Amino acid sequence: MASQTFSQPVAPGPVKTVKVVIAGGFAAGKTTFVKAVSDIRPFTTEAPITEASIGIDDAGVVSDRKTTTTVAMDFGRAPLNDNLWLYLFGTPGQERFKFMWNQLSVGALGAIVLLDTRRLEDSFMAVDYFESKGLPFVVAINCFDGIPTHSTEDVRNALDVPGDVPVMLIDARQKDHAKAALTELVKHGLARAQATQAAATG
Repeated sequence: MASQTFSQPVAPGPVKTVKVVIAGGFAAGKTTFVKAVSDIRPFTTEAPITEASIGIDDAGVVSDRKTTTTVAMDFGRAPLNDNLWLYLFGTPGQERFKFMWNQLSVGALGAIVLLDTRRLEDSFMAVDYFESKGLPFVVAINCFDGIPTHSTEDVRNALDVPGDVPVMLIDARQKDHAKAALTELVKHGLARAQATQAAATG
């Protein structure tokens, strides 16, 4: 599982803000992730799940616990240290809301793709989307009830995720796990940007 290795003291200086997208399938834990890690009261657009969504929005084995759904976006803020603050934009998970992803992804450093291995097929849309946009992303396996059901390598192979893309186990309810995933994304995004710059100047 993830560990808290992100909060190191830094020299005082101007605060840099970075936009990050939290994506994934329906009921993967995106709103929970934002709520757990945000240092401000998060803005959410949750609406009650109604009978009209039966057969359309399938939360799988967590259906009995899933009573609301995000219909626009979630928003929160997560300082990684005194100089770097991340603004988090959580996407709706259902495919019919995919049109909103383009707006939420504009200007983002990258994305966290949250997934539930019990409904792995729900993750393909997010992985394909960020790969097609060339936006760096980290795959975060949300271990519901704290129990991983598949290894990171099994998930990497199932999703056909490139070897340089981090795949990690987290519990989206835990603040330190969420921050560890965000830290990994920042490192991955910066490494990608440096590699692209080096290739352009080399």
